[in-house]
Amino acid sequence: MPWQAGNFTGAALPRQTRAPRICYGCHTMKLHLHSDAGMLLFTGYGDDHVLINGERHTAGLLLGTQGVEPAPWAGQGFAALNAAHFEWAAARAPDILLLATGTRLRFPHPSLTRALVEARVGLEVMDIGALCRTYNILAGEGRKVAAAVVFEPAG
Repeated sequence: MPWQAGNFTGAALPRQTRAPRICYGCHTMKLHLHSDAGMLLFTGYGDDHVLINGERHTAGLLLGTQGVEPAPWAGQGFAALNAAHFEWAAARAPDILLLATGTRLRFPHPSLTRALVEARVGLEVMDIGALCRTYNILAGEGRKVAAAVVFEPAG
């Protein structure tokens, strides 16, 4: 055997390669500490709603250290976002603002997010599913994070 002491020749050992295993419906493991006693966390989501601790929300909102707040963009879509909306979010003083732009990833114009830059608030734009997962992990770590959810109006 080439890998035993005394028999090693210095030649590279053959690598065993396997195709990545994709498993649908398998059990999953959370990779963060589950210490959510008393915390508001996302427990589900869909194209037109989020669940926060099991309660369904269908209008735009901000979830952060102040709790769940109806957002000034509630009932409006992504195209209606303006600088005042980001000023309102910056006034809550999170370290990081996660922005869910619905089912599609869309970035607000930098002129709209200037208040965040001036307040030294980081901005991460993502779809709604990624926002829910990311918020739960960061909040579970004790980070000062806020989640802004924008839904497109029905119709």
